[in-house]
Amino acid sequence: MKRNAKQQRHPNRNRKKANAGSGGAASPNSSDTNRRDVLAGLRNWGLLAVLAGGAGWYLVDEVTATIAEHDLSRIGNGTPTVVQIHDPQCNRCLALQRETRNALKTLDGSALQYVVANIRTAEGRQFAAAHGVGHVTLLLFDSNGERRIVLAGQRHRDTLAAIFRSHVRRFGKN
Repeated sequence: MKRNAKQQRHPNRNRKKANAGSGGAASPNSSDTNRRDVLAGLRNWGLLAVLAGGAGWYLVDEVTATIAEHDLSRIGNGTPTVVQIHDPQCNRCLALQRETRNALKTLDGSALQYVVANIRTAEGRQFAAAHGVGHVTLLLFDSNGERRIVLAGQRHRDTLAAIFRSHVRRFGKN
């Protein structure tokens, strides 16, 4: 009867206690494991810092470029300028912006500057109204800030690139 009353022991119960002190990560007395854990942690934190730094650099660069892109005071600064009258919530405007940026990549970066007049801002609305145009429009200015060409509507990047090259030849720096 005593045998039946005895509880059966779990065969792995003592094995866990024995393994806890022999090389497991939870052992506070094992210097090799601690050094390995510290180095692995430093590696992980270092990789995280590098990734965060790269992402931060990218975001700062993008924000700086966007701020420069929306600076309408750059018109007439001695470089021919393309100004897009743009509504950021308009799909046609976003498509025109993509095509314009791709066309500008085919030119020398300093030959023609790109500026966006966002009609969702007061400054952008005033600029569009002053030139009598709506969104989905590109305005090409010479280096003195005089409007030379108005391109209303959607255009393909190849067409835009040809127009931009012709504009730079006519009104660019000599």
